Amino acid sequence: MKKFLYTTVFAAVLSVGTANAQEPPFGTEADAAYAAEVWAAMVDLNLAGDNQILSFPYEGIDPHGAMLETFYTTATIGDVTGDLIVKRNYGPEGVSIDEVLSNPEGHLGAFTVMFRREAGYDADNADWFWVKYLPDGTLDKNPAGRELAGRVAKGADVGCIACHVLAPGDDYIFTSDAISAMME
Repeated sequence: MKKFLYTTVFAAVLSVGTANAQEPPFGTEADAAYAAEVWAAMVDLNLAGDNQILSFPYEGIDPHGAMLETFYTTATIGDVTGDLIVKRNYGPEGVSIDEVLSNPEGHLGAFTVMFRREAGYDADNADWFWVKYLPDGTLDKNPAGRELAGRVAKGADVGCIACHVLAPGDDYIFTSDAISAMME
């Protein structure tokens, strides 16, 4: 009986660990639903959609695009108010600022977004929710067909988190330290 109890407990612990290991860190139905809420907030803030505000694009780098616009603000998603960073990615490679300014919709390739969720959402990665939208607001997918929303590429060697963990400081944002250095 004792051996049976140990075996049962071990099997239960193993199955819980296996179930958690099979839960993908991004691209779940819950991630897609949350991404829809983020998109709605972006539209309400005029950062996406028909009435989106425009700024002056600047030269970008891979994987974001040849030209970029970046907006920093806060948004409320559900009952969480957090930092929202919206990057519009323009292309193709070699596109000029003048070409983007004269036809932004024609050159828009994607929106890449970071939203800081509630404490504990992903404490290992500053609680950021990552999402990549196509210009129409649908979720982009990785080559395996997984929607790019949630803890995108958590634990991978490449992807949103793998890149942004290299940002100076502890906020996963490359530009905040650059802006601070310019102000000194």
